[in-house]
Amino acid sequence: MTATRILSARNDTSADGPVVLSFTATAGQAGDRLDRAFAGMGGLSRSRVKALVEGGHAARDGAVTRDSSEALRPGAVYTLGVPPPEAATPLPQAMDLTILFEDRDLIVLDKPAGLVVHPAPGNPDGTLVNAILAHAGEELSGIGGEKRPGIVHRLDKETSGVMVVAKSEAAHHALSTAFAERDLERSYLALAWGVPSPAAGSVEAAIGRHPADRKRMAVVTRGGKHALTHFATERAWGTACALVRCRLATGRTHQIRVHMAHIGHPLVGDPVYCRRVPAVSRGLPDASREALLAFPRQALHAQSLGFRHPVTGAPLSFSSPLPPDMAALVEALDTAA
Repeated sequence: MTATRILSARNDTSADGPVVLSFTATAGQAGDRLDRAFAGMGGLSRSRVKALVEGGHAARDGAVTRDSSEALRPGAVYTLGVPPPEAATPLPQAMDLTILFEDRDLIVLDKPAGLVVHPAPGNPDGTLVNAILAHAGEELSGIGGEKRPGIVHRLDKETSGVMVVAKSEAAHHALSTAFAERDLERSYLALAWGVPSPAAGSVEAAIGRHPADRKRMAVVTRGGKHALTHFATERAWGTACALVRCRLATGRTHQIRVHMAHIGHPLVGDPVYCRRVPAVSRGLPDASREALLAFPRQALHAQSLGFRHPVTGAPLSFSSPLPPDMAALVEALDTAA
């Protein structure tokens, strides 16, 4: 629809009922799809419109239509009822959040290590989703018909750093597209065993489920998904440990952890992909070796994230310093050097 048509569409709101979007199809819209005509109105994504139409919430001249691909008929009046968002299944739980940016469409935050992003078996509550529901529950406009935050990417529980979360369906759709198309910049800092040689390069290797351990991921020769990680060594302590910057060109589960282990440089503290004491640790002073071996999580931090605002298109860029535990580890390595 053109801007003029959007402005002329009616948007009737009942205090207790659904929002009703409506418009009269023009000659210029003849043959256009019904779901495309409503997409964007009221901040709805096309997938949400399709679900509403197929659920019986759309009508043409008062008669219900469930065909989202129906061709528009000039002069016909089309309506779409949008039910109020249902209460989210996870319960709001207040907790401290480090907010880097927030507006009506999104929240950018610095996630601490140890915080699970989304409720799941074994972590039914106490997650980032629970925290955002408590922080901004009344501002969430509804995603997929549910009053919930839109998680467009995730960080592992023990990975810290910058994350963006959508508050509106329009933002969720646009951010999901940006992540799927890699139309953004993501940079991580990791402490890895050994020193990569060459100091900078790329790892291009498909990732899939480990053939013998379904809880792990692995580089595989068949059945995996394409994965590409760029890396550059920023600092090194002898030949035993390095601070490495990693940039993702794809976004696979555990990608950096798997790729770094694959090239012989697993992350310090990684309990899944570094199960043995690395031989290179023997070259470290006792204090440094003990500090590295005792580190309780994978030493991985999502240091920066850059993208275009999903609604305004303005370029946004955010960064986060090393968290206290990783910064203390670097200091311990410097002190012992």
